[in-house]
Amino acid sequence: MPGGEGRAVTGNGLLSGGRLLRYAVAGGLSALTHVGTLTVLVETGLASPVVASTIGFVLSIVVSYSLQKAWVFSSTAAHRTTLPRFLVATAVGLLLNAAVLALGTEVLSVHYVLVQAVALVLIPLSNYLINSLWTFRHAG
Repeated sequence: MPGGEGRAVTGNGLLSGGRLLRYAVAGGLSALTHVGTLTVLVETGLASPVVASTIGFVLSIVVSYSLQKAWVFSSTAAHRTTLPRFLVATAVGLLLNAAVLALGTEVLSVHYVLVQAVALVLIPLSNYLINSLWTFRHAG
């Protein structure tokens, strides 16, 4: 396509199977970091569940950002550009999660586990789109 407009959605772009797989692996490692940190800190008596989960969450953000920048999206953009954008995308995911849970449980009266399952599909998809199209988008 003239100007390369099609690259954002095909081949090595938005719908790249390899990129989606790397994104899923990075997400799994991020979740493992969160839950692993929580478990180790609680089971060893080093922190309460709330403190341990908070530490795990922060570490999972570090793991997720690092893997997405270097491996999933192979971004060469400066951290001063990508890190704030990544944190905004993460905040959007948090807000979307809260909105889905509020709508599903409080308005529609659906069981919270089912609603969270829906959110666990929507949030990674929305974050993938935001990170593909904005956070780690290649300039030019």
